[in-house]
Amino acid sequence: MNFTEEQILRYSRNIILKEVGGEGQKKLLESKVLIIGAGGLGSPILLYLAAAGVGKLGIIDSDIVDLSNLQRQIIHFTPDVNKPKVDSAKEKIEKLNPDVNVITYNTRLTSQNILEIIKEYDFIIDGTDNFPTKFLVNDACVMTGKAFSHAGILRFEGQTFTYTPGNMCYRCIFKEPPPKGVVPTCSEAGILGAVAGVIGTIQAVEALKYLLKKGELLTNRLLTFNALTTQFREIKLKKNDNCLVCGKNPTIKELQDYEQPVCELKL
Repeated sequence: MNFTEEQILRYSRNIILKEVGGEGQKKLLESKVLIIGAGGLGSPILLYLAAAGVGKLGIIDSDIVDLSNLQRQIIHFTPDVNKPKVDSAKEKIEKLNPDVNVITYNTRLTSQNILEIIKEYDFIIDGTDNFPTKFLVNDACVMTGKAFSHAGILRFEGQTFTYTPGNMCYRCIFKEPPPKGVVPTCSEAGILGAVAGVIGTIQAVEALKYLLKKGELLTNRLLTFNALTTQFREIKLKKNDNCLVCGKNPTIKELQDYEQPVCELKL
């Protein structure tokens, strides 16, 4: 691949890194990443991956931009209110980096469409805010051997880890979704917007490391962050041989849709 003069200048800070160089930048431009959710986590992920020159970014989200989103979903601006999030995000990415091919899916991810969607991508990033989708993403990626980044945020805290085949998956830690109403959503409990930025940026870094095949991924390690104490904590974990989806004798062999939570908060 021959870089244009504009590309050499645009990606110069990547290229001068010995771990990246011209070959690494070529890998990024040829890579394909799917971001599930264009919200608080998805916003920094999309912006940093686009800026880095990841050649194809898929965005799936069925929501429209709401005024209450703007406190943390930094890829959307005030004039974008009531616009589909995927369209709003695509507009910003194309203005940031015309090298990036943005594919949008203005639909809800389900057991019926997830396999067809994720098969086109090298790495999957879960930027969602509900347990049903997180379990669906985990199971689909485990079953198809797709690496993915998990994250969750609430109030002043966040967590993230990276899955690659043969290592710990989401169900190794959390067997199944909690009962409805037990865990509040961000809409119900609140979220400090910058926490989404911290965790989403780490997810973007993990994606770039995976694509470049450099560094040590957050596999078999759950990284947590507490904004009130400004402390990171690493919890070392391991693959659960009794896991329902990736264990020695898995019992979950087909994808299923769990009930989606409904926010009870009245604004």
